[in-house]
Amino acid sequence: MQEHKIAAAMRNDILDASHISRCAHAKAQAFIDLSDRVWGMPELRFEELRSVEEHIVAMEAEGFRVSRGIAGIRTAFMAEAGEGDVTIGFLGEFDALANLSQVSGITEQREVEPGSNGHGCHHNLLGAASLLAAVALRDALAESGIRARVRYYGCPAEEGGSGKTYMARAGAFDDLDAAFCWHPCVYNAVMSSSTLANLQAYFRFSGRAAHAAMSPQVGRSALDAVELMNVGINYMREHMPSEARVHYAITQTGGISPNVVQASAEGLYLVRAPKLADARTLFERVRKIAEGAALMTETKVEMIFDRATSNILPNRALEEAMHREFTALGPPDFDSADFEFADRLRAKALTEEDVRASAEAFGGPADYPKSLHDGLLPLPGEPGLLFGSTDVGDVSWVVPTAQCLTATAAIGTPFHAWQAVTQGKLPAAHKAMVTAAKVMAATGARVVADPELLSRAKQELALRRGGKAYLTPLPDGSVPPSTAARP
Repeated sequence: MQEHKIAAAMRNDILDASHISRCAHAKAQAFIDLSDRVWGMPELRFEELRSVEEHIVAMEAEGFRVSRGIAGIRTAFMAEAGEGDVTIGFLGEFDALANLSQVSGITEQREVEPGSNGHGCHHNLLGAASLLAAVALRDALAESGIRARVRYYGCPAEEGGSGKTYMARAGAFDDLDAAFCWHPCVYNAVMSSSTLANLQAYFRFSGRAAHAAMSPQVGRSALDAVELMNVGINYMREHMPSEARVHYAITQTGGISPNVVQASAEGLYLVRAPKLADARTLFERVRKIAEGAALMTETKVEMIFDRATSNILPNRALEEAMHREFTALGPPDFDSADFEFADRLRAKALTEEDVRASAEAFGGPADYPKSLHDGLLPLPGEPGLLFGSTDVGDVSWVVPTAQCLTATAAIGTPFHAWQAVTQGKLPAAHKAMVTAAKVMAATGARVVADPELLSRAKQELALRRGGKAYLTPLPDGSVPPSTAARP
C-alpha cells in the first residue's frame, strides 16, 4: 500500500496543473481556429455534418484513432489515443440553434443571414475545448511516460435531441473510468448540481374537415383538441411538484383559414422533473390529457416520441478534485479590451433583470463589480438543483462525471439569444475556452495519477444510484429523429 501511495505521489508531481497548462497552450491556437470555423457553420441537431468533419480532421491530425457512427448516429463519433488500464473521456458538442443568426462582435442585433442558425449556447467553443483537453492530456501522459487511454466523444444534438442518451443506451460510455465536460457560462465555477430529467413528444390530432359556416356539425376540429389539451395541462400545473415544468409549442395549426374546421393539428410537449421517475409519471398524465382532449372532440391522437434525458448525478469526489485544479490554474486572464466590449454590451443590450437571472441560475454574485467574471465561485457545500436539462445526465448515471463552467460571455448574457452569439468568437470567449480545456485535462490527469480518487468517485456513483443500474429514459424502439421519418 505504501508503495502505491509513493507511486501516486510521483505521478501527481509529474502530471501537475502547470504541465497540463503548457501542453494545452502549445496546441491552443489550432483549436481556437476550429471553434471559429464551427461558429461560422451553425448546424442543427443531428445535422452537424460539416462541424463533425472539422472535429474529425483535427483529431486525425493529432494521431487519434477515429470511430464514426457511434450508436448508429451519423454525427456521433469517438476519437481515442493511448493504451492503459484507465480510460478518461471528454464530452464535446457542436450543435447550434435555429433562427439565431447574428453578426459577431457588435452590440446590437443584426443577422448574418435572415432566418438562419446561430451558436446561441456556444457549442462551437464547447466541442473545441474538449478536443483540446483530450490532446493536452494525451501529450502530458506521453511526455511523462504514464500509460492511460484518452477519448474524445463527439456528441450531437444536445439542443433538443438527446444525442448522449442514445449513445449511453448503445453502451458507448460503459468502459470509461471517468468523464469530463464543461459548458460556456457567465461565471467560472465547478458545476455541482443535479438537473431536470425530461421527456418530449409530439401529440398529433386528426379530425374531419368541414365548412365552418355551412356545415360545422360534420367537422371534428383537431385544433380544438390541441387547445383543450393545453387547458387540461394548465389545470394540472396546480397539482404537480413545484420543481417540475411542462413546456409546449403548437407546431401545426391545420391552416390559416378560419372558415375551415381544421382536420389536423399538433403540439410538441416537453415535461421536466428533478427525477426521471417523476418526469415519467408527469408525462403519463400529459398523455392521458391528450387522450381526453381527443375524446372530447371526437378526434384521434397519435404520440410521436422525440427525446428524453436523465437527471445529472453529481460526483463530489471528482468535483472537489476539479475545483482544486481550477484554483491552481486560475480563471481566464481577460484584458482591458475584453472588459471594454463586455461593458458596452451590458450597457446597450442587457438589463439588470438579466444580471439577476444569471446570478440566480448559477449561484454567482449579482453585484460583481465587473462585466466579465474573472474570479472563481466557491464549490457549494452540497450539490444543488439547476433548472435546466442536459443529456450529460445520462452519462453521469453510467460513469463518474464532472464538469466546469467558464465565463465565455458577459454577466447577464441570456444564452439561446443573439447576445450570446455575438460573443461566441471573441478573444474573451477563446480565453475562457482554453481555461476550460486546461481544467478538464488537469482533472483527468489527477484521476490517472490517483487510484484512490478514482475509487472514491466510483463508490460515490454506486451510492447515488442506490444500487440501481442505468435505465435509459428512451422508449423501446425509439431512434434518433435523423434516422426516422420526420415527425
